[in-house]
Amino acid sequence: MDPKKIVARFRPDKSELLPVLHALQDSHPQNYLTEESMKAAARHLGVNLSWVYGVAGYYTMFSLEPRGRYLIRVCNSPVCSLLGSEPLLQRLEVVLGVHTGETTPDGIFTLEESECLGICEVAPAMMVNRDTFGNLTPEKIDKIIGDLRNSQKDTK
Repeated sequence: MDPKKIVARFRPDKSELLPVLHALQDSHPQNYLTEESMKAAARHLGVNLSWVYGVAGYYTMFSLEPRGRYLIRVCNSPVCSLLGSEPLLQRLEVVLGVHTGETTPDGIFTLEESECLGICEVAPAMMVNRDTFGNLTPEKIDKIIGDLRNSQKDTK
């Protein structure tokens, strides 16, 4: 979708920057902020492009590099770590065939760590795009990734 059309849905006020950046990133099939989208945000909000880049670079939820269609974030908070997030992250690396911070060669999955997802009651946990998954086990990981892979086949 055209970045100008996306930013036009928001008030031209700098307080709208985070929602604008989220909308721009979510609209891109590779889940990242392009230079074009950042320029559109700066123009619409009446701020310097460097300020937009500074904010986008500060928050880990934003990326300036292309990522997979499915962004997998594994929580590494103290609670999740104590309840086994590290072995689950290692399991994901094996299942996906990538290391943390990488995208699968087919561009479908990107694996990242997250400081805290705020769902400690179901630790260990992860997010896939905006969906959360908790009480994770290696079997649940396998099922979630299998389901996502199958949904990709259905869209081809």
